Amino acid sequence: MSLADFAFDWSLLGPPLLAGLLVVSTHVLLGRKVLERGIIFIDLTIAQVAALGVIAVGALGWAPEEGSDWRTQLAAGIAALLAAALLTWTERHFRRVQEALIGSLYVLTASVGILVLAGNPHGAEHMQELLTGQILWVGYSALVPVAALYAAILAAWFLWARSRPALFYFLFAIIVTASVQLVGVYLVFASLILPALASFGLGEKRGLMVGYGVGAAGYFLGLWLSVPFDLPAGPFIVVMLASLALIAAAGRRLLR
Repeated sequence: MSLADFAFDWSLLGPPLLAGLLVVSTHVLLGRKVLERGIIFIDLTIAQVAALGVIAVGALGWAPEEGSDWRTQLAAGIAALLAAALLTWTERHFRRVQEALIGSLYVLTASVGILVLAGNPHGAEHMQELLTGQILWVGYSALVPVAALYAAILAAWFLWARSRPALFYFLFAIIVTASVQLVGVYLVFASLILPALASFGLGEKRGLMVGYGVGAAGYFLGLWLSVPFDLPAGPFIVVMLASLALIAAAGRRLLR
């Protein structure tokens, strides 16, 4: 392996890196709110529910199993918004066991997804794609609507939505639906929680700076190093995010 093998190939990795930075732009902010509210598994659960929506329309023959079109996007969005409505109701009536209900919804929808795909000869492959994502195959054309959606949600959040807790689940569901289609369930969870953990306990401005730094560096290093080492990009990005979050947390302790 030579130094040339470690050159960053912008033609190959440019769109995936931009996709990762778009995900980080919203997920770091929401991840900090998730930790503040103590509902750690909401991101994984909403992402899994959105994935179940995609699985369901494919199994019913209403949308192509390969790739994604407006029908899969619509199904994922509807499923995620229904989950958001359910969790908003349970938080109002069963706040003390909300985290347990979120975890239960995750394992239920994951199990239903496995059962639905049980008779599909490509079921295991389809499930792996939804979980680990296909970030290396993201193209610029897929990023334009996501960028517009994220910009609108960030504007809404900073202008008025962050003072309205009832809207949190619904904005969360919309963002996660788009993110699952780009990077998969695992990266959605990692992008929300790991940078937030790295910046936990810091003030808003400093915390966001640390979170965005960890998130952006994790995607860059994960994509860059996955190519010369011939490793799956999605899982490797998760490892990089976890490693950088650990380094950031250790560095903060040493500086105290």
